[in-house]
Amino acid sequence: MIKVLAFAGSGRKDSVNKKVVSVAAKGAEKAGAQVTIVNLEDFNMPIFTEDLEAEKGMDPGGQAFKKLLMSHDGFLISNAEYNSSYSALFKNCIDWASRKIDGEKPLEAYKGKVAAIMAASPGGLGGMRVLVTTRMLMENLGTLVLPNQKAVGGAFAKFDDAGNITDEKTEAALKRLGKELVDTLTKLKGE
Repeated sequence: MIKVLAFAGSGRKDSVNKKVVSVAAKGAEKAGAQVTIVNLEDFNMPIFTEDLEAEKGMDPGGQAFKKLLMSHDGFLISNAEYNSSYSALFKNCIDWASRKIDGEKPLEAYKGKVAAIMAASPGGLGGMRVLVTTRMLMENLGTLVLPNQKAVGGAFAKFDDAGNITDEKTEAALKRLGKELVDTLTKLKGE
């Protein structure tokens, strides 16, 4: 069975990016994948520095996140746009999980994986700029990023007070992205 890890690069409790990635996760589940949704802030990682790593070793939160990345075939990533790029939370988690442990190959958590990316914002561009930097980072780490992506503009208005998506067109596009990730992984794995 295809396993997909879904997460948002936002630590805000009521993050619209968490809502968006959850909708895409439903599309992946419907396509037959086992999906695990995590909140990056739950891993409670300190800011990565090589000095800290040398002094204390691999952070336990970083190690837990890395194990999740390694145990899944692909990723659904929704990123908040912070000054035209991704959040410090997202980059810090990615950096910790890039570190080698016990003789692993470099970037083992990322190489050979496939990702579908999306972004959401209250603005009209929907986080379009963060998709460029997210794609660049993940591809440089060895992850294949699907060509299709989704930027959800005016995102706050597309969810009700209970967090349910109310815009059918956006919902369909996000679920399609989740399904496309599973379809691609299925072909690559020969299942």
